[in-house]
This record gives sequence, structure tokens and C-alpha cells, in this order.
Amino acid sequence: MGEWNSVPLKILSQILGWIAFVSWSISFYPQIILNFQRKSVVGLNFDFVALNLTKHSSYLIYNAVLYFSNTVQQQYRHKYGSKQMIPVAANDVAFSIHAVALTAFTLTQIFIYERKTQKFSKISLAIISVVWLSAAVCVFVAIRGHCWLWLINVFNTIQVVMTVIKYIPQAYMNFCRKSTVGFSIGNILLDLLGGLTNYGQMVVQSVDQKSLVNFYGNIGKTLLSSVSIIFDVIFIVQHYLLYPTTKGISLPAQI
Repeated sequence: MGEWNSVPLKILSQILGWIAFVSWSISFYPQIILNFQRKSVVGLNFDFVALNLTKHSSYLIYNAVLYFSNTVQQQYRHKYGSKQMIPVAANDVAFSIHAVALTAFTLTQIFIYERKTQKFSKISLAIISVVWLSAAVCVFVAIRGHCWLWLINVFNTIQVVMTVIKYIPQAYMNFCRKSTVGFSIGNILLDLLGGLTNYGQMVVQSVDQKSLVNFYGNIGKTLLSSVSIIFDVIFIVQHYLLYPTTKGISLPAQI
């Protein structure tokens, strides 16, 4: 790993990183608890959960391989410089493992709780199928050329694309229902905190290294924070400004 030039900045980076980890990790629970309390998943878009599982699975592959594989780390330094720090920390790996487990659990809730007429769309299922088929092809290509850094960047790209796509069904569903009932705003508030602190961690590391490689060397992490923040703001506006709900009133799903 590259060396830190400033101990205070190193400590600050670690603090921000673990705040992001805790915020993002806890953010999964409000939706799970809400589903359990209502014994219903009406209002939670199923495509959002399915696409989210693909996103976090891809991100886990990227983080785990880059963090643990010496071969991939060598290829990274060969491309970006021998003194560059690996842009994946322990909290990134820990978060990914936790995210996959909790998203899979939320997916299980969809099959056991009331869902009325809601279902997975054919479009999202087709997207997920194409993504994993393409990933499998890339694995065979990487094996032949030993281009492991390229391969994990493919998974990083997948998680970025899924991050952009996954929010759209839920935002559109809220718009059609003119309600956010069934979709936990606690999830969004914690996600926003995680995105801001995650971005802050990258800024601190770049300041210490006097380099922007941390941003474009891990463009997935950069875009992850940016896209998440944008959509979190959209959901907050929907919940508090556009479709404020009266306590105790639950609106039916329209799509």
C-alpha cells in the first residue's frame, strides 16, 4: 500500500470511511424493519431491490479482488504508478459483504409478505440476465489474457451502471403513486450520509497524496457517491415536499 504523508489526514480518512460504512450498513435496516412491521412490501419497488442485488454483488467482487489480490494490485500500480495507494479500504469490503447479505434478505421479504399486484418487470429481469451473461464472457476473456485489472473494472462498471438504473423504478413508482408510503425515508437519509462521508474520504486521500488518481483510478467509487447523493436528494424532495403523507394513512400502489 502507498504511504500516507500526514498522520492526521490518515486518521480523518479512516474516521470518514467507517462513518460511511456504518451509515450505509445501517441504511438497509429501516426498510427491512418497515416491511416486517407492515407485513407488506407494497410501495417498495421490486426492480429496485433486484437491480440493487446485482449492483452490490458486482461491487463486492471488485472490492474484494482489488483489496486481497497482490496480482491485481501490481497491475493497478503498473497502470497508475508504483506509489499510488490502492483505492479500496477494509471498510469498502466489509460494506459490500454486508450489503449483499441484507439486500438478499430484503429480496426474500418480497416473496413472503403481502405484495398485492406488484411484481418484477420483464425489463429489469432482462437487464440482470444480460449483465451477468456479459460478465461471464468477460471472465473467459480475462482468463486468456490474464488481464485481471480490466476484469474487475468491468464489475466496477457494472455496479456504476446498476447504481444509476436501480433508483429510477422507485422514483418513478413514487411519482405514479404520488406517495412514498412503503418506502423507508430512513434508508435514504442514512444513504445520503454515507455518500457524503465516502466522498469526503476520497477527498482527504487525494489531498494527502496531492493527486487526483484516487478519483479516476476508482471512478466507480466516485460515481457511486455522486449518483447516490443526487437520487437521495430526489427521494427526500418526494417524501417531504412533493408527497408528504399523513401519519397512519397508507395509500395503495398504483403500479
